[in-house]
Amino acid sequence: MNYPIIVDVTLREGIADPEGATIERALPALGFNGITHVRAGKSFRMNIDAEDESSALATAAALAQRLLSNPVIENATARSAAKE
Repeated sequence: MNYPIIVDVTLREGIADPEGATIERALPALGFNGITHVRAGKSFRMNIDAEDESSALATAAALAQRLLSNPVIENATARSAAKE
């Protein structure tokens, strides 16, 4: 069966996020006030053929650790896109 999966990659807590900081500084000028702790990241969408959803998620998690992220400075999480 084919499962839609999303992998989100974000910088680990404590790692400087210049993109997020730039966005946060620009928000008041655009009329968005009271928004803090902005962090930027990447999102990857894919379909994975697997026997069940948990196997598809395990494959996506392995892919995220080996290719889609730098585990030293980034966190990667896989989730089902079927609920979206």
